[in-house]
Amino acid sequence: MVAKSPTRVGHSQRAAVAVAATRAAVRRVPITAFLAVTAPAAKAARLRGYGAEVRVGGATQADAQRAARTFMAWTGALDAYTHDDLLTSAGAGTILLELAAAVPDLDTVVVAVGAGGMFSGITAAADSRGVRVVGAEPEGSRALHAALAAGTVLDVEIDSVAADSLGALRVCAAALAWARAADVHAVIVDDPTIIATRRLLWDRHRIAVEHGAATGLAAVRADSYRPRPGERVAFVLCGANTDPADLMATV
Repeated sequence: MVAKSPTRVGHSQRAAVAVAATRAAVRRVPITAFLAVTAPAAKAARLRGYGAEVRVGGATQADAQRAARTFMAWTGALDAYTHDDLLTSAGAGTILLELAAAVPDLDTVVVAVGAGGMFSGITAAADSRGVRVVGAEPEGSRALHAALAAGTVLDVEIDSVAADSLGALRVCAAALAWARAADVHAVIVDDPTIIATRRLLWDRHRIAVEHGAATGLAAVRADSYRPRPGERVAFVLCGANTDPADLMATV
Protein backbone atom coordinates (compact mmCIF):
# COMPACT_ATOMS: atom_id res chain seq x y z
CA MET A 1 0.00 0.00 0.00
CA VAL A 2 1.09 3.58 -0.65
CA ALA A 3 0.11 6.48 1.57
CA LYS A 4 0.84 10.19 1.65
CA SER A 5 2.97 9.58 4.71
CA PRO A 6 5.02 6.50 5.68
CA THR A 7 3.69 6.73 9.22
CA ARG A 8 1.68 3.80 10.56
CA VAL A 9 -0.99 4.26 13.17
CA GLY A 10 -2.62 1.83 15.57
CA HIS A 11 -5.23 2.15 18.28
CA SER A 12 -5.56 -0.11 21.28
CA GLN A 13 -4.99 -3.46 19.61
CA ARG A 14 -2.60 -6.00 21.03
CA ALA A 15 -0.41 -8.20 18.83
CA ALA A 16 -1.02 -6.45 15.52
CA VAL A 17 0.11 -3.05 16.78
CA ALA A 18 3.10 -4.58 18.56
CA VAL A 19 4.17 -6.40 15.41
CA ALA A 20 3.66 -3.29 13.32
CA ALA A 21 5.73 -1.27 15.77
CA THR A 22 8.55 -3.81 15.71
CA ARG A 23 8.66 -3.96 11.92
CA ALA A 24 8.37 -0.20 11.66
CA ALA A 25 11.33 0.23 14.00
CA VAL A 26 13.43 -2.15 11.91
CA ARG A 27 12.52 -0.29 8.71
CA ARG A 28 12.73 3.11 10.40
CA VAL A 29 9.11 3.87 9.64
CA PRO A 30 7.47 5.99 12.39
CA ILE A 31 4.44 4.56 14.15
CA THR A 32 1.96 6.36 16.38
CA ALA A 33 -0.20 4.31 18.76
CA PHE A 34 -3.38 5.69 20.32
CA LEU A 35 -4.45 4.22 23.66
CA ALA A 36 -7.33 4.97 25.99
CA VAL A 37 -6.54 6.10 29.52
CA THR A 38 -7.66 2.65 30.71
CA ALA A 39 -4.76 0.96 28.89
CA PRO A 40 -2.24 -0.65 31.24
CA ALA A 41 0.98 1.31 31.69
CA ALA A 42 2.83 -1.88 30.76
CA LYS A 43 1.26 -1.83 27.29
CA ALA A 44 2.25 1.79 26.66
CA ALA A 45 5.79 1.11 27.91
CA ARG A 46 6.15 -1.93 25.66
CA LEU A 47 5.03 0.01 22.59
CA ARG A 48 7.44 2.83 23.40
CA GLY A 49 10.14 0.20 23.77
CA TYR A 50 9.43 -0.86 20.19
CA GLY A 51 9.98 2.73 19.10
CA ALA A 52 6.37 3.85 18.78
CA GLU A 53 5.08 7.27 19.74
CA VAL A 54 2.25 6.58 22.19
CA ARG A 55 -0.65 9.00 22.63
CA VAL A 56 -2.90 8.28 25.59
CA GLY A 57 -6.29 9.96 25.75
CA GLY A 58 -10.01 9.28 25.81
CA ALA A 59 -11.98 7.17 28.21
CA THR A 60 -12.60 4.22 25.87
CA GLN A 61 -11.12 2.23 23.02
CA ALA A 62 -13.64 3.95 20.76
CA ASP A 63 -12.23 7.35 21.77
CA ALA A 64 -8.72 6.16 20.90
CA GLN A 65 -10.02 4.89 17.57
CA ARG A 66 -11.58 8.25 16.74
CA ALA A 67 -8.36 10.05 17.64
CA ALA A 68 -6.42 7.67 15.41
CA ARG A 69 -8.78 8.27 12.49
CA THR A 70 -8.44 12.03 12.88
CA PHE A 71 -4.67 11.63 12.86
CA MET A 72 -4.83 9.50 9.72
CA ALA A 73 -7.04 12.04 7.97
CA TRP A 74 -4.52 14.79 8.66
CA THR A 75 -1.33 12.84 7.93
CA GLY A 76 -2.26 10.09 5.47
CA ALA A 77 -0.91 7.46 7.86
CA LEU A 78 -1.68 3.78 7.31
CA ASP A 79 -4.02 1.99 9.72
CA ALA A 80 -2.54 -0.98 11.57
CA TYR A 81 -5.80 -1.80 13.36
CA THR A 82 -6.64 -5.07 11.63
CA HIS A 83 -9.47 -6.73 13.55
CA ASP A 84 -11.62 -6.91 10.42
CA ASP A 85 -8.85 -7.98 8.05
CA LEU A 86 -9.43 -11.42 6.49
CA LEU A 87 -5.79 -12.51 6.62
CA THR A 88 -5.38 -11.38 10.23
CA SER A 89 -8.44 -13.39 11.26
CA ALA A 90 -7.16 -16.39 9.31
CA GLY A 91 -3.91 -16.15 11.23
CA ALA A 92 -5.84 -16.14 14.50
CA GLY A 93 -7.64 -19.26 13.29
CA THR A 94 -4.38 -21.21 13.56
CA ILE A 95 -4.91 -21.06 17.35
CA LEU A 96 -7.73 -23.54 16.87
CA LEU A 97 -5.54 -25.75 14.69
CA GLU A 98 -2.97 -25.94 17.48
CA LEU A 99 -5.64 -26.70 20.06
CA ALA A 100 -7.11 -29.45 17.88
CA ALA A 101 -3.65 -30.95 17.36
CA ALA A 102 -3.00 -30.97 21.10
CA VAL A 103 -6.48 -32.27 21.97
CA PRO A 104 -7.75 -34.37 19.02
CA ASP A 105 -11.13 -35.01 20.68
CA LEU A 106 -11.73 -31.36 21.58
CA ASP A 107 -15.45 -30.59 21.88
CA THR A 108 -15.63 -26.86 22.66
CA VAL A 109 -13.48 -23.76 22.64
CA VAL A 110 -14.38 -20.68 24.69
CA VAL A 111 -13.22 -17.40 23.19
CA ALA A 112 -13.44 -13.88 24.61
CA VAL A 113 -14.99 -11.48 22.09
CA GLY A 114 -14.04 -7.85 21.49
CA ALA A 115 -14.07 -6.46 17.97
CA GLY A 116 -14.25 -10.04 16.69
CA GLY A 117 -11.11 -10.52 14.60
CA MET A 118 -9.66 -13.41 16.58
CA PHE A 119 -13.13 -14.75 17.28
CA SER A 120 -13.94 -14.88 13.55
CA GLY A 121 -10.79 -16.79 12.66
CA ILE A 122 -11.13 -19.31 15.46
CA THR A 123 -14.83 -19.84 14.76
CA ALA A 124 -14.20 -20.44 11.06
CA ALA A 125 -11.54 -23.04 11.84
CA ALA A 126 -13.63 -24.64 14.59
CA ASP A 127 -16.74 -24.89 12.43
CA SER A 128 -14.85 -26.80 9.76
CA ARG A 129 -13.75 -29.34 12.39
CA GLY A 130 -16.99 -29.77 14.28
CA VAL A 131 -15.76 -27.94 17.37
CA ARG A 132 -18.35 -25.86 19.20
CA VAL A 133 -17.56 -22.20 19.93
CA VAL A 134 -18.68 -20.26 22.97
CA GLY A 135 -18.21 -16.50 22.68
CA ALA A 136 -17.82 -14.77 26.05
CA GLU A 137 -18.28 -11.04 26.57
CA PRO A 138 -18.14 -8.78 29.63
CA GLU A 139 -21.50 -7.56 30.83
CA GLY A 140 -20.42 -4.00 30.10
CA SER A 141 -19.08 -4.71 26.61
CA ARG A 142 -21.51 -6.87 24.67
CA ALA A 143 -21.15 -5.89 21.02
CA LEU A 144 -21.65 -9.44 19.73
CA HIS A 145 -24.78 -9.93 21.83
CA ALA A 146 -26.20 -6.66 20.57
CA ALA A 147 -25.44 -7.57 16.96
CA LEU A 148 -27.05 -11.00 17.28
CA ALA A 149 -30.15 -9.48 18.85
CA ALA A 150 -30.45 -6.73 16.24
CA GLY A 151 -29.43 -8.82 13.24
CA THR A 152 -26.77 -6.26 12.33
CA VAL A 153 -23.67 -4.70 13.84
CA LEU A 154 -24.32 -1.61 15.92
CA ASP A 155 -22.59 0.55 18.50
CA VAL A 156 -22.82 -0.33 22.19
CA GLU A 157 -21.97 1.42 25.45
CA ILE A 158 -18.68 0.33 27.03
CA ASP A 159 -18.19 0.02 30.79
CA SER A 160 -16.07 -2.94 31.84
CA VAL A 161 -12.83 -3.75 33.59
CA ALA A 162 -11.91 -5.64 30.40
CA ALA A 163 -12.55 -2.66 28.12
CA ASP A 164 -8.89 -2.19 27.25
CA SER A 165 -8.83 -5.34 25.13
CA LEU A 166 -12.51 -6.24 24.66
CA GLY A 167 -14.12 -2.81 24.68
CA ALA A 168 -14.96 -2.58 20.99
CA LEU A 169 -17.69 -0.15 20.06
CA ARG A 170 -19.01 -2.78 17.63
CA VAL A 171 -18.03 -6.20 16.30
CA CYS A 172 -16.88 -6.59 12.73
CA ALA A 173 -19.37 -7.92 10.19
CA ALA A 174 -17.41 -11.16 9.87
CA ALA A 175 -17.85 -11.87 13.59
CA LEU A 176 -21.61 -11.59 13.30
CA ALA A 177 -21.66 -13.70 10.15
CA TRP A 178 -19.62 -16.50 11.73
CA ALA A 179 -21.55 -16.37 14.98
CA ARG A 180 -24.70 -17.07 12.98
CA ALA A 181 -23.21 -19.61 10.58
CA ALA A 182 -21.54 -21.66 13.29
CA ASP A 183 -24.42 -21.37 15.78
CA VAL A 184 -22.10 -19.85 18.39
CA HIS A 185 -23.29 -19.92 21.97
CA ALA A 186 -22.83 -16.33 23.20
CA VAL A 187 -22.63 -15.68 26.94
CA ILE A 188 -22.19 -12.72 29.29
CA VAL A 189 -19.89 -12.46 32.32
CA ASP A 190 -19.92 -9.82 35.05
CA ASP A 191 -16.81 -7.85 36.00
CA PRO A 192 -16.38 -9.27 39.53
CA THR A 193 -16.15 -12.80 38.11
CA ILE A 194 -13.64 -11.68 35.48
CA ILE A 195 -11.51 -10.02 38.15
CA ALA A 196 -11.67 -13.08 40.40
CA THR A 197 -10.79 -15.42 37.52
CA ARG A 198 -7.77 -13.34 36.54
CA ARG A 199 -6.61 -13.52 40.12
CA LEU A 200 -7.24 -17.27 40.23
CA LEU A 201 -5.11 -17.85 37.14
CA TRP A 202 -2.24 -16.13 38.90
CA ASP A 203 -2.69 -17.59 42.38
CA ARG A 204 -3.20 -21.17 41.24
CA HIS A 205 -1.28 -21.39 37.95
CA ARG A 206 1.06 -18.38 37.97
CA ILE A 207 -0.37 -17.19 34.65
CA ALA A 208 -0.51 -13.40 34.37
CA VAL A 209 -3.17 -12.24 31.92
CA GLU A 210 -5.20 -9.11 31.32
CA HIS A 211 -8.86 -9.08 32.29
CA GLY A 212 -10.01 -9.71 28.73
CA ALA A 213 -8.02 -12.93 28.58
CA ALA A 214 -9.68 -14.21 31.74
CA THR A 215 -13.20 -13.65 30.38
CA GLY A 216 -13.57 -17.05 28.69
CA LEU A 217 -12.69 -19.06 31.79
CA ALA A 218 -14.80 -16.67 33.86
CA ALA A 219 -17.82 -17.65 31.77
CA VAL A 220 -17.51 -21.26 32.89
CA ARG A 221 -16.74 -20.38 36.50
CA ALA A 222 -19.87 -18.22 36.60
CA ASP A 223 -21.99 -20.99 35.02
CA SER A 224 -22.73 -18.70 32.08
CA TYR A 225 -21.71 -21.77 30.12
CA ARG A 226 -22.07 -25.22 31.68
CA PRO A 227 -20.07 -27.96 29.94
CA ARG A 228 -21.74 -31.33 29.66
CA PRO A 229 -20.27 -34.23 31.70
CA GLY A 230 -17.13 -35.38 29.92
CA GLU A 231 -17.08 -32.41 27.54
CA ARG A 232 -13.53 -31.41 26.64
CA VAL A 233 -13.30 -27.62 26.75
CA ALA A 234 -10.40 -25.36 25.82
CA PHE A 235 -9.93 -21.71 26.71
CA VAL A 236 -7.90 -19.16 24.79
CA LEU A 237 -5.83 -17.17 27.29
CA CYS A 238 -4.51 -14.44 25.04
CA GLY A 239 -3.36 -11.02 26.11
CA ALA A 240 -0.56 -10.34 28.56
CA ASN A 241 -0.80 -6.54 28.33
CA THR A 242 -1.16 -6.21 32.05
CA ASP A 243 0.80 -4.91 35.00
CA PRO A 244 1.44 -7.89 37.29
CA ALA A 245 1.97 -5.56 40.25
CA ASP A 246 -1.69 -5.71 41.23
CA LEU A 247 -1.57 -9.50 41.10
CA MET A 248 1.25 -9.49 43.62
CA ALA A 249 -0.67 -7.22 45.99
CA THR A 250 -2.65 -8.69 48.85
CA VAL A 251 -6.39 -8.83 48.14
